[in-house]
Amino acid sequence: MPQTNKFKSAGASSAAQSAGPDRGEALRDPNAPPGDSGGDDNQGDPQIIKSPSDPKQYRYIELSNGLRALLISDLSDLDGKTEDDEDSEEEEEEEEEEGEEAEEEGDSGEGTDEESEEEGDSQDSDFEELDEDNDRKKKKGSEKQSAAALCIGVGSFSDPNDLPGLAHFLEHMVFMGSEKYPSENGFDAFLKKHGGSDNASTDCERTIFQFDVQRKCFKEALDRWAQFFVCPLMIEDAIDREVEAVDSEYQLAKPSDSHRKEMLFGSLAKPNHPMSKFCWGNALTLKTEPREKNINVYKRLREFWKRYYSAHYMTLAVQSKESLDTLEEWVREIFSQVPNNGKPKPDFSDQLSPFETPAFNKLYRMVPVRKVHALTITWALPPQEKHYRVKPLHYIAWLIGHEGTGSILSMLRRKCWALALFGGNSETGFDQNTTYSIFSISITLTDEGFQNFYEVCKGHQSRPSILLHFCDPTLLVHVISVALHLLTPKKANLLLLSPEHEGQCPLREKWFGTQYSVEDIQQHWRELWAGDFDLNPSLHLPAENKFIATDFTLKTSDCPDTEYPVKIMNNDRGCLWYKKDNKFKIPKGVIFHLISPVVQKSAKNLVLFDLFVNILVHNLADPSYEADVAQLEYKFVAGEHGLVIKVKGFNHKLPLLFNLIVDYLADFSAAPDVFSMFAEQLKKTYFNILIKPEKLGKDVRLQILEHSRWSTIQKYQAVLDGLSVDELMEFVSSFKSELYAEGLVQGNFTSTVTFVFFTFSKLQFKKLSVEVPVLFRVVELPQKHHLCKVKSLNKGDANSEVTVYYQTKVCSYRGGIILTMHMEEPCFDFLRTKETLGYHVYPTCRNTSGVLGFSVTVETQATKFNTELVETKIEEFLVSFGEKMNSLSHEAFKTQVTALVKLKGCEDTHLGEEVNRNWTEVVTQQYVFDRLSREVRSPVAHEQRLTVQQCVNDELFMSLYGEVSKLTFLPVSTLLASVTTITDIQAFTSTLNLYPYHKILK
Repeated sequence: MPQTNKFKSAGASSAAQSAGPDRGEALRDPNAPPGDSGGDDNQGDPQIIKSPSDPKQYRYIELSNGLRALLISDLSDLDGKTEDDEDSEEEEEEEEEEGEEAEEEGDSGEGTDEESEEEGDSQDSDFEELDEDNDRKKKKGSEKQSAAALCIGVGSFSDPNDLPGLAHFLEHMVFMGSEKYPSENGFDAFLKKHGGSDNASTDCERTIFQFDVQRKCFKEALDRWAQFFVCPLMIEDAIDREVEAVDSEYQLAKPSDSHRKEMLFGSLAKPNHPMSKFCWGNALTLKTEPREKNINVYKRLREFWKRYYSAHYMTLAVQSKESLDTLEEWVREIFSQVPNNGKPKPDFSDQLSPFETPAFNKLYRMVPVRKVHALTITWALPPQEKHYRVKPLHYIAWLIGHEGTGSILSMLRRKCWALALFGGNSETGFDQNTTYSIFSISITLTDEGFQNFYEVCKGHQSRPSILLHFCDPTLLVHVISVALHLLTPKKANLLLLSPEHEGQCPLREKWFGTQYSVEDIQQHWRELWAGDFDLNPSLHLPAENKFIATDFTLKTSDCPDTEYPVKIMNNDRGCLWYKKDNKFKIPKGVIFHLISPVVQKSAKNLVLFDLFVNILVHNLADPSYEADVAQLEYKFVAGEHGLVIKVKGFNHKLPLLFNLIVDYLADFSAAPDVFSMFAEQLKKTYFNILIKPEKLGKDVRLQILEHSRWSTIQKYQAVLDGLSVDELMEFVSSFKSELYAEGLVQGNFTSTVTFVFFTFSKLQFKKLSVEVPVLFRVVELPQKHHLCKVKSLNKGDANSEVTVYYQTKVCSYRGGIILTMHMEEPCFDFLRTKETLGYHVYPTCRNTSGVLGFSVTVETQATKFNTELVETKIEEFLVSFGEKMNSLSHEAFKTQVTALVKLKGCEDTHLGEEVNRNWTEVVTQQYVFDRLSREVRSPVAHEQRLTVQQCVNDELFMSLYGEVSKLTFLPVSTLLASVTTITDIQAFTSTLNLYPYHKILK
């Protein structure tokens, strides 16, 4: 579903659930005046159920205009201790902090999108993004970021038939000023000045808005934000410009196979059902066709706002380090102004069973954008949202999606038919609304699995009966049993994705142009699935889990506590860093261990390394899955210079998992069929990386900047040239023979944890004969304007990316951060809001192997703008921005520096944040564990001017759908006739000087 990304750094949240009494809470009188709580201004509603360890206080209120609000007061520090409410205003202002919790690594759970498969496969040494999360931390003794979210009970289902996408368009337009605060970009500018961000999304029956900001500015931010719902400006002059932003968002979504699947699936609904509507909107539906039909979009937009942005459709949540009475006073004062039109809320619950049509229960073949074989089995069920306490589809998804021994995926992996399986319901508007709920199983298939997809279906069609056979019926909640019985073969719809369908799919989906065909499911398989299945002995319920922790005791420190990790072991084969956790005080531990061999000898070695890691994960899948169920997690990362092993979870059974991993590493093997399966999959993975403009642009930029770097195209060519099992085993043997192991152990451990290092003795490796650097050397760019323009590798994708990159002198990272903080909002305002060049527009401070730079990126469409024109507009913005910076007052500059100090001094909110920051220091061998505090103390330098040394524009056009074994360099137009073009990267970089290996230690 459409989502408005206000800035690249803005976080996106999932659709919120309303928090009113219809959810079953028995709450305090919602109309009681603030302070009516027996003298305690922070007394929450005792009937609201929360975790025993949750120190926050909650209160539900309902305003006179019908708006419902959940107030969340968080006056506690990380230890759950409430701070003195009598702190002076000055002390409060000193403590106010900016920041948003950074999520720990891991899967989101119930995804069904196979597009994530290659996300982690394009590793590089460009650490430009690694500080983004570290910049959003929490300072010790200070509060979290203040935040608010508003859910309006209206979405794309309410779009008028003659204006598809109007709900999404309105979500964009309300941000563009209000009568009280008329500046078009004023709210974004205010948030950026005070370390905040905002975002919004439009779903089928909900529209969500949210923002966060420093606490001292929260009330003013609330008032500015609320005015979008009280009296938005929505000036007519902005209509055409913002339509272009909506259209760019749609164009960026078109190459996404997951969005294409959604639109194709929605088209199968009954005629006139809202699921078949075009929820995105584009220039055709919001500008071209309305003009042809004499539809006044501006008038209809205001009518839509007046009809549907009504207070009694709204649910608000606010959280801040204020008392509940203070929050209630603010909310009543500010949000009581939101109008209530008194009209009934949109209701689609009478339009049930939208997929009981002849178009459903068929086999659809679809040509994907990426190279992937995938099968999605979907059932359309009655709405399940009312069963939110039981979550029957989650229960079934857990059993079907189980990946351990006895599972469907385990069986398919043994046959080399499948690589991954996702099942369930994501609870987005597409998956669940008031008219239906869907249950889907998505399987990423191998080539052989694609040829046998009907057999793959057979395993899934039998699973529900197996679940019923093995489960005691008394243990199945009634609603779970009802849902389970609906998952029958005759009600299933099949969607099969494969590049091999090209040329065989005559149909086109209207909005995304997806090529597809439809056919009846073969009668033989219908009859087979309809019959009684013999229980497959390889499918069974999980066995007893030996990884479940039973000891949650917090360890007592056996050495002096330290603020930062200390080295407790060091020899010629590696070292170990250690820090006992006494801050979060949970019975969990985290172990990160790095193995650094020489893997950069050739592109072929890097491909063999990727194969090694993928097959190792495959070999561990069955034996380690129970550990995952027991909340123990592990992850392998095929880094540029070695293998990273990350293990985390409850410390009691963590060593058991770690030993299992090392055992499989020591005894690595690759069956021929498994090797062939992953070699073929690796081709698809590299291809799918290269057809994305942003991935290809990054690959080209780093190939220019980093000396001796092997590109993804070179790796793709290496895998096309052919590999053998013997070559893989020879590489693995060489890899394990000579290593340097460096690790970080942090959490609920004592210093005796050195056992984890000795576990690696099973590998019997020798010390490195030569030191292996963990970074690349970077070329020193000449003082000239260079341009590298390459052709896109994706047929039919009109999206282009232009990145203007400036390399700066080796200096403090802090200067670049301040520069981009100053630049972010005016960059967005000039290039997107005013020039409408593209949906994604953002500056970035970049750290490329220790050499700093910054860039401005615009993702645009070749059908709208010549990319040289985009580049000249970026330069025009940078000139105007430079003039603005030169005239910047001392006070304005100091405000931005203060905001950065607050960002850098933020406190960690969970153990993973602290560990990730410390691990960055270890993996880059910089070891500046107190980097944040140093940056807060350090003087500011180089913030107001940077020397332009080079501009690299990665310009991407359309090409044929085929192999991507080489780059095609394009000529430059007369607009940029004075620049020096790069048409041979190796020839260009071979003449340049190299910076020495550099680490940013300040």
